[in-house]
Amino acid sequence: MDVLVIGGGPTGLAAAEVLAGAGRSVLLAEAKPSVGRKFLMAGKSGLNLTKEEEGFAAAYGTDWLAPMLSAYGPSEVRGWAEALGQPCFTGTTGRVFPKTMKASPLLRAWLARLDGVDIRTRWRWQGWDGAAALFSTPEGVQRIEAKATVLALGGASWAKLGSDGAWADILAAEAVPLAPFQPANVGFEVNWSAHMAPHLGSPVKGTRLTAGPLQSRGEFVISARGLEGGGIYEVSAAARDGAPLMLDLLPDMSTDDVAARLARGGKDSIGNRLRKRLGLTPAARALLMEFGRPLPEGRALATLVKALPLRHAGPRPIDEAISVAGGVRREAVDNGLMLKARPGTFVAGEMLDWEAPTGGYLITGCLATGRWAGRAAEGYLAAC
Repeated sequence: MDVLVIGGGPTGLAAAEVLAGAGRSVLLAEAKPSVGRKFLMAGKSGLNLTKEEEGFAAAYGTDWLAPMLSAYGPSEVRGWAEALGQPCFTGTTGRVFPKTMKASPLLRAWLARLDGVDIRTRWRWQGWDGAAALFSTPEGVQRIEAKATVLALGGASWAKLGSDGAWADILAAEAVPLAPFQPANVGFEVNWSAHMAPHLGSPVKGTRLTAGPLQSRGEFVISARGLEGGGIYEVSAAARDGAPLMLDLLPDMSTDDVAARLARGGKDSIGNRLRKRLGLTPAARALLMEFGRPLPEGRALATLVKALPLRHAGPRPIDEAISVAGGVRREAVDNGLMLKARPGTFVAGEMLDWEAPTGGYLITGCLATGRWAGRAAEGYLAAC
């Protein structure tokens, strides 16, 4: 056998597609009963494949992936989906979706095109014994020797879908440099007071969140567990790393404008002024009370409306995160993503130490690095 691909998510499937297309014999091993489980989960709320925008690669916060995204970026991802019979459209924010808004038709078409790849499910990787990869399977332990291997085992979030990070111990034993896992695109825990009970589940729109250099105008939700949703996820990396999480309840008004409107409230109560003069929703007013009590008067109140500190107890557990930071460090691999500690073994996708916000960046990054590793593995085989 030419190549062993371990992991049946978008990264592994992308690597397998490149290698099979080059005429290589490929065995793809997946621990779960079926491939693409996290891909299908991502499509439940509308499959956001990529995003068409200038400076797309800047969202990844590192130049490591720049050549990979240049070779396989938003236009290539869209072309790939449409070649599989899934027409796409671009939303008002630049996000690209298949017109069906579902992952399953795309995955089915993709697997049909990969019919030359030998896919084995319920094969859980246990590490190596010399040159052989070991798997626990329903038929017992299997030993597989291949000329090259691509590892595409995902990160450490959503363990029930296959990304459990168990591979980290195996690579650490091989002296592969690893960065600790951290939750990314994650909500934050808040111990709400009793007065917040009527607002649990409420969306908060039309605001601006900031944490360090990051900011978001996206919607978020007041949940029983804390703060969740796209707007929170976009600033979660900085908030996770200790930057204060701040909320501007009226981002289209200046502090002076807010102060002037509050002053026109006369003898109205603060609550009535927030509602009538500023037009704050019940959820927004509840957040102001939760994090700003006792509310000040005058300009100090206007300042608080514009910069409300959202106190939290840290990010939710890593297994609840959409993605992770951490994993195989940049210095652990060469330019083709081959492990320096184990020549002939390539690593891609969320196993690598990078992170990006939701909005199409994650899937694009996985597809791009998977294809990059697949091409590098083909080059390695050709040179052998």
